[in-house]
Amino acid sequence: MIILSARKSTETFNYSSMKFYSKKNLHFLLYDVFQIENLAQYPLFEEHNKETYNMVLDACTDLSTQKLRPILTEMDRNAPDFVNGRIKVHPDMKELMQAFGSGGWINAPLSYEEGGQQMPYMIFNATIFIMGAANYSASVYPFLSAGAANLIRSFGTEAIKAAYLENLYNGTWQGTMALTEPEAGSSLGDISTSAEPTEEGYYKIKGQKIFISCGDHDGVENIVHLMLARIKGAPKGSKGISLFVVPRMRPDAEGNLEFNDVTTGGIFHKMGYKGAPIAHIITGEQDDCRGYLVGEANKGLHCMFQMMNEARIAVGFNATSIASAAYYASLQYCRERSQGRRMGTKPAAQSLIIEHADVKRMLLFQRSVVEGSLSLLMECSRYADLSRVTTGEEQQKYEAILGLLTPVAKSYPSEMGCLSTSTAIQCLGGYGFTEEFLPELFYREARIHPIHEGTTAIHGMDLLGRKIAKDQGASLNLLIIEITETIQKATEVASLQAYAASLGTTLEKIADATMHLSSLAMQGKLEAFLADSTLYLETFGVTIIAWQWLKQGLVATEKLGGHEDDFYQGKLYTMEYFFEYELPKTRSLLKTLQSKTSVTVDMQDGHFD
Repeated sequence: MIILSARKSTETFNYSSMKFYSKKNLHFLLYDVFQIENLAQYPLFEEHNKETYNMVLDACTDLSTQKLRPILTEMDRNAPDFVNGRIKVHPDMKELMQAFGSGGWINAPLSYEEGGQQMPYMIFNATIFIMGAANYSASVYPFLSAGAANLIRSFGTEAIKAAYLENLYNGTWQGTMALTEPEAGSSLGDISTSAEPTEEGYYKIKGQKIFISCGDHDGVENIVHLMLARIKGAPKGSKGISLFVVPRMRPDAEGNLEFNDVTTGGIFHKMGYKGAPIAHIITGEQDDCRGYLVGEANKGLHCMFQMMNEARIAVGFNATSIASAAYYASLQYCRERSQGRRMGTKPAAQSLIIEHADVKRMLLFQRSVVEGSLSLLMECSRYADLSRVTTGEEQQKYEAILGLLTPVAKSYPSEMGCLSTSTAIQCLGGYGFTEEFLPELFYREARIHPIHEGTTAIHGMDLLGRKIAKDQGASLNLLIIEITETIQKATEVASLQAYAASLGTTLEKIADATMHLSSLAMQGKLEAFLADSTLYLETFGVTIIAWQWLKQGLVATEKLGGHEDDFYQGKLYTMEYFFEYELPKTRSLLKTLQSKTSVTVDMQDGHFD
């Protein structure tokens, strides 16, 4: 309990009971916009229906409300500690990891035969969103394990699967992704961790890894790293990278654990996301660290990209979840805080600040980011589900569009989530800058996401230089067809015609900008081609979110006139805000993208002094 200085001193507020996401909006997206119930036509999902989905979402909400949310500030203010070579985390994490495992939260998308629930990614990712909105730090532990286990499941030998999967999925062991090194951050081709083959079938691993989320902690019995390393004699660069299972404690033939020469060199202290430890890992100091090859030698990055792509979508959900929690914290404050008086009126008492137009603008901005981002992420999850149950050209179509949207789904929520949580602080004024209120915590938590799983610049180059360029725009054309279908439907609704036209015009201008930039590449001006790829990604992202708002607007317009008019009218006002305030920002970005200036290329080191 914390005392709200803005209230009477005798009044208290229980932050753990504060709303952190909208159940109504989540159901609107799942059932009305993306019609998840249609998945029941496919055998993989035929046993699921709205009732089972709601049971899962309600159970997740209960777990999040009762177990995760109450320790939110405890985990932030009492960060993990490095003691005698090991990392100690919040004592509740051991119980939580067991709850994540026993409740099936880690392996829900797997088949029944594999112990899973054949859950659609739309629902599984919704649980990531809910848990992240309740307590981001606590939520990352199980889903890191899921990513590591899924890699083993996809590429590991039967022996490796038998040794590791059960304990990773049941929460007894923690999984991690160990990529980054002190001298090789995002440039994975430059890693130096070595792997020397032995006659016994395993490899001796030597090297260091940094920034390893949950890389060591006492909430589980063992830590299992999915680690990138270079086999001695392998080609230089990314073509010589292999993937290994490197446990902290290695199981023998009988399942007994022995130390695997994996030590913790320290812990990184962060501005946010403090409840989950970020470790510095050292392997092979005693020349006895054993690694077990996953997949083919020198094909480690190919394997790892499966986990990275899953993680990038998850980062988008996490960023959106934090922005959601911040939005509802600021919304509640604005509904209770009195200050000033509405323009043009002279009431005796002060007005609630939610009555001020500029405060409503800030709340609309937050809502447009949160619900627009969540819609895009659900769209991506739908494509992922459809790619699981289709074949041939149809499957290729869904995979291509998902691949194209992945850098946007990671980057737009991450970048705009920072601005959205900052706006939440602004709504509270000076109180927002204090620890007594939650938005400052959310602001610190949000800042990691433009860096996590590839910086925004990397994703800009990925979108423009790889995803669009690799197939001469074929994937982009498939996406344009999807967006155009929405525009055509909106054109048939009088109240949406202006928004449809605006989106259509922006889409045409993005196509022009893409052709202009591609022409630079064809001229061999590769540096100029990619110099503003981050701005291209930003423009692309705003346009994609506008598409998502138009999709939501179509459904809200159709449903308006029922018993939930306030909700649907709120949707339409938020859509209007996005098209009037956010989409126009692409005009200046598009002008820059087609400019002949090369200032960022021409500027040299010495010019900055």
